[in-house]
Amino acid sequence: MLQKAKQKSWDALETLALIGTYTPRRCGIATFTNDLTEALSSAAPEINTTAVAMNDRAEGYRYNKRVWFEVNQSRLVEYRLAADFLNMSSVDVVCLQHEFGIFGGHDGSYILEMLRRLRMPVVTTLHTVLKEPTDGQLRVMRQLNELCDQFVVMAHRAESFLCDIYEIPRDKITIIPHGIPEVPFVDPAYFKDLFGVEGKKVILTFGLLGPSKGLENMIEAMPAIVAKHPDAVYIVLGATHPGVIAHQGEEYRLGLQKRAKELGVAENIIWVNRYVDLDELLEFLGSADVYVTPYLNEAQITSGTLCYALGSGKPVVSTPYWHAEELLADGRGKLVPFGDTKQLANGINELFDHEAERHAIRKKAYQHTRPMVWENVASEYLNLFQRVRTHRNRAPKPNFTARPSIMSSMKTPELTEIKLDQLINLTDGTGILQAAQATVPDRHAGYTTDDNARALIVTLIAQDHLPTLTGSPGRRYATPGPTDSKTLPTGYLDDMSTRYLSFLGHAFNTETARFRHRMNYERQWMDDVGSEESHGRSIWALGETVARSPSRGQMTFAANLFQQALDSCTQLQTPHGIAFSLIGIHAYLRRFSGDSHARRVRENLAHKLFHSFNTHGDHDWPWLSDQMTYANAQVPHALLLSGRWMFNNEMIQKALHVLEWLYHVELGEDEHFAPIGSDGWLKRGQNKARFNQLPLEASGMIAATLEAYRVTNDKKWVERSYRCLNWFLGENDLRQPLYDPSTGGCAEVLLPHGVSENQSAEATTCWLFGLLSLYDHIQSEDAASHTITAAEPGGAMTGDRHEAALSRYKTEQKQS
Repeated sequence: MLQKAKQKSWDALETLALIGTYTPRRCGIATFTNDLTEALSSAAPEINTTAVAMNDRAEGYRYNKRVWFEVNQSRLVEYRLAADFLNMSSVDVVCLQHEFGIFGGHDGSYILEMLRRLRMPVVTTLHTVLKEPTDGQLRVMRQLNELCDQFVVMAHRAESFLCDIYEIPRDKITIIPHGIPEVPFVDPAYFKDLFGVEGKKVILTFGLLGPSKGLENMIEAMPAIVAKHPDAVYIVLGATHPGVIAHQGEEYRLGLQKRAKELGVAENIIWVNRYVDLDELLEFLGSADVYVTPYLNEAQITSGTLCYALGSGKPVVSTPYWHAEELLADGRGKLVPFGDTKQLANGINELFDHEAERHAIRKKAYQHTRPMVWENVASEYLNLFQRVRTHRNRAPKPNFTARPSIMSSMKTPELTEIKLDQLINLTDGTGILQAAQATVPDRHAGYTTDDNARALIVTLIAQDHLPTLTGSPGRRYATPGPTDSKTLPTGYLDDMSTRYLSFLGHAFNTETARFRHRMNYERQWMDDVGSEESHGRSIWALGETVARSPSRGQMTFAANLFQQALDSCTQLQTPHGIAFSLIGIHAYLRRFSGDSHARRVRENLAHKLFHSFNTHGDHDWPWLSDQMTYANAQVPHALLLSGRWMFNNEMIQKALHVLEWLYHVELGEDEHFAPIGSDGWLKRGQNKARFNQLPLEASGMIAATLEAYRVTNDKKWVERSYRCLNWFLGENDLRQPLYDPSTGGCAEVLLPHGVSENQSAEATTCWLFGLLSLYDHIQSEDAASHTITAAEPGGAMTGDRHEAALSRYKTEQKQS
């Protein structure tokens, strides 16, 4: 019944992969990885348990069939390939065996590249937890904390270190002891004849030899032991560590042997200079009367050899390194000071002198370690894997694969083709419908002023970049198919923009001088006054119409409506309503730069926004409120426009500082764009919500960064705009594109488990706005080479005057 219950609790697990070194490579972690893999397979044979082996040599090793994939630890590209392989293999959980030295890069940082790409939960077993890490080791551990779902440590002190030093939450740490083989509790005499030490008092040390093991102290203690117990022999079992061999050869072992000869105890020491398999190791352990670990300092958080010795029922004499202090507590062994050879000899002699005490200690050790046998340890790991798998399904973790920047050179990248199919699909005789079920328009949701304002802006910009039947902008729309193209009738984009503009005209309530927002499918308004944001976005769309429309009729209609709605802008209080209005006013001033009233409203709103930033924000939180929500980038964008065309360098500096800060807030791992999610937003002093991410934020950041480039001429802002566009194309937390090239539409949200199937009006217009903003940028770069004329907002600002203002700004920025 117990076995059936266990299998049922692990039924969500089908495939596991352990990452680490692996036998026959000679290191303790390789042995652990091998043993844990086999234990998991035995405990749950229905689960496919595999391994990814880290190689320290190009030719690798002759691994058994458990090893699925091999990684040259010095080649970063192979870490990426391993991640791709595991993702394609539908692995449910990865268990990483971590120690800084077994991975490439500074402080083993290459393994982070693999973890960033993995889509499944990661449980990391820490074989080393340092009390005094270097800055590099601390950085790696903190990134591991970001990338891993759970940590496993083998001692309580390791848990304390992780919490106190590395600031890892305690609920993210699980203590599972080092596994040990199941062996009977037998008398040492049973095995002694196998090694020619029958009738001897056997002291044993095993493991890879190196200077940190402190064997020189044991050699120094041997004369005092032999003087009291001439029949004592010390077996040193294990090959010299490969790393020591590579740098020093056998110098360490030969030095120990030379010192033993000088002390006259060479005949009492047996050197077994080889790597033994598990069966032979257990026989050696069985023959020992006392096991000793004379390590030189406390910094040993895990000792597999100590666990094996205790699990074999051996009385242990050890220096008080961290793991030994914990395992040998309560009379399960003897602890002696570091480097004190006299106390080391006394501790061993006392055990030889008092047989009853020796047997009592070995019995306590054996009983204490029964929960540590591999069968039990494997069950604990499987239960943990099941928990993290279940948790990941409920709260998915962001996952990102680093890709080369598309702006790796300053040549103009090739943009995605402009495709308006879904925009047209959502548009009817009234305007653009708000929602869609998948790609099908959802009439139940009706229409919003916001969506029609965005759609109006998009169609206006699109007319400048789509081919026409006559060769002039704005009259033909082509959608390439497999072999040909589909052409819409001449003037179709004009017709669409007219519908959206008409919708805004109908949305304007002359009694309140504000725009309504929601209309149902029966063309009934659901409100008399919409939000301030809706009013601001309508002003924005009208301003763009005045600036861009080739139709005098559209321009005249929009200008009249703009002037009727403009005064209401001065009553706005919300940052977004003010920001959207300012962007629209600046667009309007591109055509009617001499409109004094519009200039005064701009000045009023700009100073109101500037004052909010100055009174509320500080250096660490420069935002103008205690919470950030949606369309954040358009707020500093509006301030930057105002500072630029009002010759106010303080506004420019503030806007650039806020935009720089915001951009870095919205970066994910490896510099990909990861906007603030709507599932909780971002509150001051807290972490941002990672999901649900909205296209609105990415498109707004594209426009804002391009404006920052126009002000500073710093190419980094252009690179950032392309990075934001790539968020739509799959450079995001889940590595899934939101843009659908088959429809030209965009998923409405990036959810924890993937992208939404619904291609709504907001998402689709935001995608098109971001894409078209970059088309605008390329066109202006090619055509004008940054030439600024008096036709731009502000009217009297010539190219020379703008350059002078920019020069003053840069000087003040350097001084500040």
